[in-house]
Amino acid sequence: MSTPRQDEPPTEDLARLAALHGVATSYSPSPGRTVAASATAVTRALAALGVAADTPDAVRAALAAREEELRERLLPPTVVGWSGGTPDALDALPAGTRLRVTTEQGETRGAADQLPPGVHRLTATAPDGRTADAHLIIAPPRLPAPPGRAYGLLVQLYSLLSRRSWGMGDLGDLAELTSWAGRALGAGFVQVNPLHAAVPGAVPGAPTDPSPYRPSSRRFPDPVHLRVEDVPEYAYVPDREGLRPLLERADRLRASVLEKGALIDRDAVWELKRAALELVREVPLGPGRLAAYRAYLAEQGQALEDHATWYALAEVHGSDWHQWPAALRDPRSAETAHARRELTDRVDFHRRLAWLTDTQLTAAQRAAREAGMPVGIVHDLAVGVHPGGADAWAQQDYFAAGMSVGAPPDAFNARGQDWGLPPWRPDRLAESGYEPFRALLRALFRYAGALRIDHVMGLFRLWWVPLGEAPTEGTYVHYDAEAMLAVLVLEAWRAGTVVIGEDLGTVEPGVREALRERGVLGTSVLWFERDWEGDGRPLPPDRWRADCLATATTHDLPPTAARLTGEHVELRDSLGLLTRPLEEERAEASADTAEWLALLTRLGLLHGTAGGADPSSEEAEIQAVHRFLLRTPARMIGIWLPDGVGDRRPQNLPGTWDQYPNWRLPVADTEGRPVTLEELAASARLRALVEVLREPAEVFREPVEDGPG
Repeated sequence: MSTPRQDEPPTEDLARLAALHGVATSYSPSPGRTVAASATAVTRALAALGVAADTPDAVRAALAAREEELRERLLPPTVVGWSGGTPDALDALPAGTRLRVTTEQGETRGAADQLPPGVHRLTATAPDGRTADAHLIIAPPRLPAPPGRAYGLLVQLYSLLSRRSWGMGDLGDLAELTSWAGRALGAGFVQVNPLHAAVPGAVPGAPTDPSPYRPSSRRFPDPVHLRVEDVPEYAYVPDREGLRPLLERADRLRASVLEKGALIDRDAVWELKRAALELVREVPLGPGRLAAYRAYLAEQGQALEDHATWYALAEVHGSDWHQWPAALRDPRSAETAHARRELTDRVDFHRRLAWLTDTQLTAAQRAAREAGMPVGIVHDLAVGVHPGGADAWAQQDYFAAGMSVGAPPDAFNARGQDWGLPPWRPDRLAESGYEPFRALLRALFRYAGALRIDHVMGLFRLWWVPLGEAPTEGTYVHYDAEAMLAVLVLEAWRAGTVVIGEDLGTVEPGVREALRERGVLGTSVLWFERDWEGDGRPLPPDRWRADCLATATTHDLPPTAARLTGEHVELRDSLGLLTRPLEEERAEASADTAEWLALLTRLGLLHGTAGGADPSSEEAEIQAVHRFLLRTPARMIGIWLPDGVGDRRPQNLPGTWDQYPNWRLPVADTEGRPVTLEELAASARLRALVEVLREPAEVFREPVEDGPG
């Protein structure tokens, strides 16, 4: 039997089989338009789920097996219920089925009892003698709401250098920023980029991928963010002579960025910090510190052991586990256990780095709360992990082999996108009671006042691209959104943490409504908020949604100053990224900005500017943009920190790799001169912008124009 050609749509049997496994056979890039997925894309997605469908006979056999499995099973692997209600899966059980629940606490209860939130064990026994066990997730109906309305600062931590940091912003800088912003500015939160552990260069000397959205591990943080001097043992390092040259090099590295225009060099920073931390590790831990370290090891368990083992092995064999000796590619092999014992010293070093970073992250959040911030630090959860990194090695049973996450073609990118991140297998997640997702969230909630989830639509479905194929040859694979949301709500409820979903771009119908029902805030960026179902004009503030974080820009978009002046168009043109003539792009950008400025003028937001700036100045226009955000009902309002000093350069320019210094720029002023944390704290311009959000909010409505005569 021949396999279907790549451009053929799925057969009826293949489409039925795909549907039973959550694999889509079509997608809608725009309202009213449907595009069929290729049979090859569907077949390869099924193969990644362990379902053979490469011939018509295989499809028929797999379809019959799946239908019989669903017909015979009493319970799905994971059952979801919300406090105060009955799980829907129980309604489908045969009459007379007996149910027993073993709670997290080890208590035995009936399914009809009022169950506490948690992940329990459910056993069903049917009248015909069939039995089934399932994970039972009981979650509160909604996430915690933000404690009142709050405004705060958004910043990429590496870009925020102080006079004490070693060439890039660190956790000491973060603690200083939150303490200052909370006390001096009345800010309620500070949002940072993902601080996940990075993948080191493939070989010694090779550069690390600077993107914080393509990490080695999402569960454990990156020690490059450590403030070495804040490690208690640092003060007792006996080899002060060994430290001196490292500190001198750190001074030069910092000066090169702040004074000489050099880019942030993460690898150079880590080389110095690693050498210093090797010296710090020679200092014995005191009894209290040792007890705290051992408690952390016990709490993190096998996950930390695997994480540290990967980094120890990477020092020997390189940072892509697919290229390691075959036996070491299995984290549970006898050879890996032997290698772990042989590398005990290095494994312990990496375990201790994770602990030290965790303690400084916790201290930064504590500093934020002590400064009066009702939320504190908003951490960012990347959508996935590097295929060669620690998580993909340790949890490979949960990842779909041969697949990469991306996005289908749309109006903005006709070729689609491939992000190079392996997706989780929805079937394996369900079989485990979503343990990897639960553990990931618990790890981040340890030190987060709120969590931003990048591409939150991934809780519902992800675009799977077969390795070696163009992104156009992918298809959507669905996840159990109710289960993913239940886990998210449960773990956030346990931690008392707010959750923000990045829901920009094309969003499947019903997704925003489902997120809002469970208390997940959305993300609203001013320039994208238009009446898309009406006249397309800028959306007045009273028509914005309340359940969101409202901002003027993000790390992937131009700073507000560049947007207002049109400099973002010139930048893209200089890099050959425009798809239309420069004049057309300029005209469209200018018209877009003019519409927004006209609305700001009509609402009276360009007069009475804080700091006495000329109402027609760029600074006054940036203030007016933020006055507009204040007039919306948004629960959280964010200031992109570089906007406070007139920075023009985006931190990341999508569509570029080495043509633009993504993720390597320090915060700078209008002239491109790097600005330190100390200078930011003294900036009259930044304070004037923040004062805008401290003004009493009024509700402005679009004035009704008088008719003729």
